[in-house]
Amino acid sequence: MQVYWTLTRRELGTFFFSWIGYIVIAGAVFLMGLDFYTLAVKLQGEPIPMPLTEIFINFSFWLILLFSAPLITMRLFALEKYSGTFETLMTAPVGDVAVVLAKFTAALVFFMIMWLPLLGCVVILRYFTRGSNLVEAGALCSIYIGIFLLGCLYMAIGCFASSLTRNQIIAAIISFAIGVTFFLLSFLADQFPLRQTWEMRVLDRISVWRQMQEFARGVVDTRYVVFYLTATLLFLFLTCRVVESRRWK
Repeated sequence: MQVYWTLTRRELGTFFFSWIGYIVIAGAVFLMGLDFYTLAVKLQGEPIPMPLTEIFINFSFWLILLFSAPLITMRLFALEKYSGTFETLMTAPVGDVAVVLAKFTAALVFFMIMWLPLLGCVVILRYFTRGSNLVEAGALCSIYIGIFLLGCLYMAIGCFASSLTRNQIIAAIISFAIGVTFFLLSFLADQFPLRQTWEMRVLDRISVWRQMQEFARGVVDTRYVVFYLTATLLFLFLTCRVVESRRWK
């Protein structure tokens, strides 16, 4: 356990000593701030018939998620392989699972730190709209549960992509492609809403867009939680297998 925490602190520290980490945070803060400004202008006009947390799940939210996840995770294994430190790490007295979990945890912590400005925006709006039901504490907790679960899935995808190559750009492209695929599959079920086939039910269960809409409304469905945790464990397992394969060569 001590080795795991040491590796996690090491990986987390590298995010704040590299320019990519600050670029990701700056881009995310800019888009959140732009949404906050747009929403503040709308609140001065006609009343909004929905919780503010639901409004924040828009195009900017998915733009931040789909582009930040590959940038955060692309260097986790690819940079180690490119610089030659991966072999040194693998020959150290540390298990493959500990290495994978440490890198995954560090990426997930950084991902959640990136979303802290959203909390500030919602708290400010809650303060100035007190007495209304635009911002509910339950919905705020629910949306962060959804962001955490999404982060688990997309960080695990990024870890898997980074373990496949020594090129960070290729790792980012693979991660982005898989992440966009999950996002686009969310809309297939909506194209055939009346077809109750098993394929449509499966697509409905893996619809990350619809699931985040439910989280934003304050609904935490255990089926969604099981899906995210299962998919996360699957990609982490695949990452461990790729890392272990290096020992066989």
